[in-house]
Amino acid sequence: MANNQETLLQNQIRINTADCAVLFRANVGMLFAADGRRIRTGLPKGFPDLFGHRRSDGRAVYLEVKTPSGRIRPEQQMFIENIKKTGAISGIVRSVEEARRVINDG
Repeated sequence: MANNQETLLQNQIRINTADCAVLFRANVGMLFAADGRRIRTGLPKGFPDLFGHRRSDGRAVYLEVKTPSGRIRPEQQMFIENIKKTGAISGIVRSVEEARRVINDG
């Protein structure tokens, strides 16, 4: 689960890239069934924090948001690498500036 700093950064990125991209926050959850099983809902492991499209051409955008000290998990790195191969814009970002660069240079 994202820490508060990461959530704040995700929101800053969504607000400050609205001129060049439409981005949504990916949310997942977990619940416990009556028999004690853990059930995960939502997206596959490694799915980036923000996703959407670039306004100029509609290309898909996937951004994994990390704080300056945040570490990327192997499944997150794999998702980023694999989605780039399909032609989507994707990257790991640690600031609004990095997010804008990934979106605009993608």
